[in-house]
Amino acid sequence: MGRTVFTAIALLWSVSFCGAQTAPRARDLGVPFEGTPGPLNAITDVKGVEVGHTTLISGEGELKVGVGPVRTGVTAVLPRGRESSDPVFAGWFTENGNGEMTGTTWVEESGFLEGPVMITNTHSVGVVRDAVIAWRVKKGQPKDSEYWWSLPVVAETWDGWLNDVNGFHVHPEHVFAALDNARPGPVAEGNVGGGTGMVCYEFKGGIGTASRKIPERKGGYTVGVLLQCNHGSRHELRVAGAPVGREIPEQPAYGRDNGSIIVVVATDAPLLPHQMKRIARRATLGLGRNGSTAGNGSGDIFIAFSTANPGAFDAKKTTRPEMMSNDQLDPLFEATVQAVEEAEINALVAAKTMVGIRNHRVIALPHDRLRAVLEKYRRLGN
Repeated sequence: MGRTVFTAIALLWSVSFCGAQTAPRARDLGVPFEGTPGPLNAITDVKGVEVGHTTLISGEGELKVGVGPVRTGVTAVLPRGRESSDPVFAGWFTENGNGEMTGTTWVEESGFLEGPVMITNTHSVGVVRDAVIAWRVKKGQPKDSEYWWSLPVVAETWDGWLNDVNGFHVHPEHVFAALDNARPGPVAEGNVGGGTGMVCYEFKGGIGTASRKIPERKGGYTVGVLLQCNHGSRHELRVAGAPVGREIPEQPAYGRDNGSIIVVVATDAPLLPHQMKRIARRATLGLGRNGSTAGNGSGDIFIAFSTANPGAFDAKKTTRPEMMSNDQLDPLFEATVQAVEEAEINALVAAKTMVGIRNHRVIALPHDRLRAVLEKYRRLGN
């Protein structure tokens, strides 16, 4: 791609991180959810977690590969924030494997997530992976080490219905911006970051987040979720048990399940890697509440991490990490299911109608129609 074209596109990117939530979220529309959310109802309710997005939107009309239209981006989730290189215990799970999450072989083997979790489009995984390594090297070598060795975790969903996915519009500087501008606080949702061009249940999809507080008598811990949703057929979508997709059948995008979903689960509960894998598995149940059947073409891949046990990675000494017993995990399982369910509906509520390549138009979930369906099935919360 010519430098002039690249410059024109680069001028149109935006970086999103913390800021006031001004648009309504699912709860504001009366969608009833179980459980008690944290103050932000976001993954950043887990202390230390930071999120950043770079959003790329430019052009319109017919597809010109390498030029646009561009509807894509990258999202960064940093378990202990930008200034920490302390790994976290983690586990991952794939419900259906037509997708990619790099670095998970080492997560499985080592039990640690070393660095951020990145989410982007299918054909930008490589550049994002390489940029994360460059970013970590620039941040400084690890203490007492003569080299930097890194297998970043980078996940993807396909945005080729709206975006020039073969134009490779995500560049290292976009990755650096998402990482450098990651913050705690409210998290932008919908058409942002890696979720910019995504489609969910054939409505406009994207980024969604939610959290749950565990009662003090059961530990007082927090579970937070961030997901990038780009999966499902219209007729499958259920909201609070109501068949919303069947009640709003008009203007479907594809007429079939065509996409993937990535889920990131964070908690401050002291859990070991095998327990984090158990948490990651529960994402499937939250998605099932919304109608997911994990179609053949879908990449449904989940990673979970715990911010407890700082310093457990220390290579110079024997550590004594804390862990909850398995008999104490049920509230965390329940919180994970509830937060995944709500995060996906938050993504659908936040997303805006978007027109992309070849004038493909994907409509947003209409808020008034959603409320009407919930009222019809006596599921409206307020």
